Amino acid sequence: MPPLRQPHADRALVLFSGGQDSTVCLAWALHRYERVETVGFDYGQRHSVELVARLKVRDGMAAALPPFAGRLGEDHVLDLKGFGAVAQSALTEDRAIEMTETGLPSTFVPGRNLAFLVYAAALADRRDIDILVGGMGEADYSGYPDCRASTLDAQIAALRLGIERPYVMEAPLMALDKQGVWALGYELGGDALVELIVGESHTCYRGDRTHLHPWGYGCDDCPACDLRAKGYFAWKAAQ
Repeated sequence: MPPLRQPHADRALVLFSGGQDSTVCLAWALHRYERVETVGFDYGQRHSVELVARLKVRDGMAAALPPFAGRLGEDHVLDLKGFGAVAQSALTEDRAIEMTETGLPSTFVPGRNLAFLVYAAALADRRDIDILVGGMGEADYSGYPDCRASTLDAQIAALRLGIERPYVMEAPLMALDKQGVWALGYELGGDALVELIVGESHTCYRGDRTHLHPWGYGCDDCPACDLRAKGYFAWKAAQ
C-alpha cells in the first residue's frame, strides 16, 4: 500500500446523535474546523425522539455559537435499521434496563460504535473528509467496550487500511466524566450552549421528553439520566 497523504485539517464529520455528548463534540469541532458536517444513524432505536432532538440541537447551534455558524455544513442520516434488528438491546426493543449475565448493561448495542464508524468513514470518503469526531468516552462508567480508546484506535487503523484514507479519530470527551462534559460545554459556548443542551439535547434511555429537570428532559431514573444529573450538579457545585 502506498503511503497515505496527510489528512485534510480543515474539515470534520461529527457523529451526532443529538445527546449531550455529541452536542458538546459538535461545538468542539466548530471551534476547530472550517467545515463541519454531521451524521446521524437510524438504527431502529425505540425512541425516535432522539432523531428529532438532533435536528433541534443543530438548528440551535448557530444561535449558541454565532461566530462559528457559517462553519456548520450538511447533515446526513443513515439507515441502519437492519443492524439494530440484529444487535438487539434495551435501546431497540422493550426489555428491562439491567446488568446482564455478560457483565454488560442491557442498553449495550453490540458493535454499534464500530458499525457507526464504518458507515461514517464511507460517507466521509465520499465527502472528502478525513477527520471523524465522536463523543465516546471511557470515564462515563457506561461499561461499553466500544467506547474505549483502544477499540477506536483499532477500528480507525482498520479503516485506514481498508479504504486507504488517512482517517483521524477525535474523541474529545474520552477522559472526561459527565461533570467534565458539562464544564467543557460551558467553556465552548457559555450559558447559551448549556441552555441548548438542557432544553433540546436528549439522553434519556426511556425517551422521556415530558419531565424537565435543571439538567434537561428525562425520566430521572435510568442510568443515562443518573449520569447526566450527577454530572450537572457536580459541575454547578464546583463553579
